[in-house]
Amino acid sequence: MASEQALATGIVERIGLEVGRAKHEGLDGETVLERHVADHEEGMAIVLSLFAEHGPQIDESRLVAVGHRIVQGGSVFAGPALVDETVQQQIADLSPLAPLHNPAHVAGLTAARHAFPNTPHVAVFDTSFHQTMPPAAYTYAIDRDLADRYAIRRYGAHGTSHKFVSRHTAELLGKDPAEVNVIVLHLGNGASASAVQGGRCIDTSMGLTPLAGLVMGSRSGDIDPAVLFHLSREAGMTTDDLDNLLNRRSGMLGLSGHTDMRDVHDAVAAGDERARTALEVYYHRLRTYVGAYYAHLGHVDAIAFTAGIGENDDIVRENSMAGLEHLGIVLDLERNAGRKKTDTLISTDDSPVKVFVVPTNEELEIARESVALVTASQD
Repeated sequence: MASEQALATGIVERIGLEVGRAKHEGLDGETVLERHVADHEEGMAIVLSLFAEHGPQIDESRLVAVGHRIVQGGSVFAGPALVDETVQQQIADLSPLAPLHNPAHVAGLTAARHAFPNTPHVAVFDTSFHQTMPPAAYTYAIDRDLADRYAIRRYGAHGTSHKFVSRHTAELLGKDPAEVNVIVLHLGNGASASAVQGGRCIDTSMGLTPLAGLVMGSRSGDIDPAVLFHLSREAGMTTDDLDNLLNRRSGMLGLSGHTDMRDVHDAVAAGDERARTALEVYYHRLRTYVGAYYAHLGHVDAIAFTAGIGENDDIVRENSMAGLEHLGIVLDLERNAGRKKTDTLISTDDSPVKVFVVPTNEELEIARESVALVTASQD
């Protein structure tokens, strides 16, 4: 952690499916295994075998912490937490707010705690960075007692990324995070925006779940709730049908037939008007959030693009900022051109609002928070 360099990286995918995949990039290059991975316990066993065979060797006595990304911490966790049985149960209890994520997190926690029983485990929550939002930003205008009973409010997501990127953007400006206001645009298959004032999140686009806000790969983002009532009454759609529609059959997929933005661009180049309209909807929603957050922040020092689309898609960056020159947002098209693997200024030198591409590093942020919490707990 002194150098903040990763010695190895990897991933285990398709757990529980017929053919799983494990990738390890370590001291002797990349190794890929394709085989059935029954559950997270077996996945962890595969990871440990890859470390043993390809390095670096793991000596548990030298491990400082095992960090875990947890999507939903609700109102329970305002920061990282040392994992014990109580914390793990609290994460499980929050599953109704993230049914696709928290149960898998618990399975991962269990497997990792079995693998490293003598090492502190730290849960870092995607929602924690957004806990600084004021009530006006996180409160929904519904029956207050009902909202309290079922913990209905805006929680946001991607907080680990928004925290890392907003603070690194302040560094690029040569200032302390407390001195700057930043709008972060985390654009991937899932996408979210945040308004960060003096290092603290004051608003974010995702809501009770990661469905709200920007147009995403297969998620609708913001939509009039009455659309659901209408489809229920007129089309006979069930709750599960509507859930599937908005989470898996909407967004860019629903509008254009594609979830990969590269395919959408190819379709536009081929004259597909549906794809063109899909992109215009995508840009329109982004500009709407930038304008709203500009108003809430009062002034904006920088806008930061990050994640898969934000870092790699110059067409999206250019068009989503088009027409915002009156707000002091002026891109330099030459600087903006191409994919960005490193921090890059893409606005003009005289643009009042600086626009950056900042590659996110959620793993590093999780490592930083884990080490800080473990160190503090030992003092």
